[in-house]
Amino acid sequence: MKIRRTPRSRHQEPRSVPWDVEGETQVVALDTTWGELQPLEVLPGVRTVGELELLDLLDGGAVLVDSRTSGSLGGRTIPGAISIPHDETVDRQTELTRDGLSVLFCNGPQCPQSPDAIRQLIADGFPADALAYYRGGMHDWVTLAFPTQAL
Repeated sequence: MKIRRTPRSRHQEPRSVPWDVEGETQVVALDTTWGELQPLEVLPGVRTVGELELLDLLDGGAVLVDSRTSGSLGGRTIPGAISIPHDETVDRQTELTRDGLSVLFCNGPQCPQSPDAIRQLIADGFPADALAYYRGGMHDWVTLAFPTQAL
């Protein structure tokens, strides 16, 4: 049996970040029609992490990088994240650490922005072992009820 993603159609502009459901607490809605699923491994040597690993890495001093561009932010980010849009990452790589770990994220498993930033950095000579990819991004972060902060 071949399993594929269900064909998608949309009647409104795509919304890449979950949003609160009016009148409900701790309930969010999702738009499943945007983006294309990204691979779990961006490139060899770049670690992909989930939420619990991300929390441990941040406790250990990792730099958290929100690689979304201004048009895809949705007004919120993960607490403590610095904003370096994926199309500026190579020019701003001095803001990342080569001696530690920088964890990049974007809107979620179907968002290409942080994988693009990671590929660009490595192509420019940045060490793969100094980068990690939080694939869940804002999509999974919000749906799992982790805190966010305004930009």
